[in-house]
Parts: sequence; structure tokens; C-alpha cells
Amino acid sequence: MTTIYPAIDELKAQAKRLRQAMETRGTAVSHSTALELVAQQHGVRDWNTLTALSSKPNADPVTLLSVGSQVRGRYLNQPFSGKVLALAETGGGLHKITIHFDEPVDVVTFDSFSAFRQRVSAQIDGSGASPRKTSNGLPQLILSI
Repeated sequence: MTTIYPAIDELKAQAKRLRQAMETRGTAVSHSTALELVAQQHGVRDWNTLTALSSKPNADPVTLLSVGSQVRGRYLNQPFSGKVLALAETGGGLHKITIHFDEPVDVVTFDSFSAFRQRVSAQIDGSGASPRKTSNGLPQLILSI
């Protein structure tokens, strides 16, 4: 699901209203601080990211990720949570991502055998899904963005 962000003019107006409201309550904040707070309210890491997303209303959710982001999802149909160690655009709407799982993931489905992975690299599309599929047709990696 793609998030639609307000236009930049509306975001700036939100920051202005926030700054005025905080000043009325006795807490003065700078204009740049108000902009950063508005970005946080919209769930993005900073003002620059928010303005980039607001100018691209159909921006892919993967653009919200950066190195150090906490992520959740499924790898080889096993749930995981982890941290993005590397992220790079590779062209054609794909990105290469490296994730370090908080807990190792057993990538084998046999009861008598296990193989754990804690760090994986994969390609993902703009929605956070790998174009490569498992034998049952599911993406190898799916991020919950």
C-alpha cells in the first residue's frame, strides 16, 4: 500500500501551525525543528525525506528505508525482524538490500535438519518484495513496509 503525502505547501503550513501552537504553550522551537517534527509525525526520518516523498505521491515504500532502519517481514516464509545494513538502487526499479536478523532464521523446512541464517542480501522491488520466488511461488523476501 502506498502512502500519499500532503503537498509541500501543506506540510510547511503544518510546521508553521505547530511552531505557533508550541510558542503559545511556552515552548519556542525553530522553524527547522518544526519541519523535522512534522516529518516525524508523518513517519519518515527527516524533512528532506518527507519533501521528496511529497513530490512523488506514488513513491515506492522502499524509499522510506535507509541503512540502520529496523525492518520486519518474511524470509523464505519465515518471520524476521532485523536491521538494514546496506541498501542500494540497482536500476529497473530494484534495490539490493542486506539485512542482519535480530534472531537467526531457520531456512530449512525439514524437521530433521536446520540451517540458520542471520545475514542475507537480496534484491527487492519498490514494494519490498523480492522478484525471486521460492518453489511454492512466494517471494524469497517480503518486507512489511
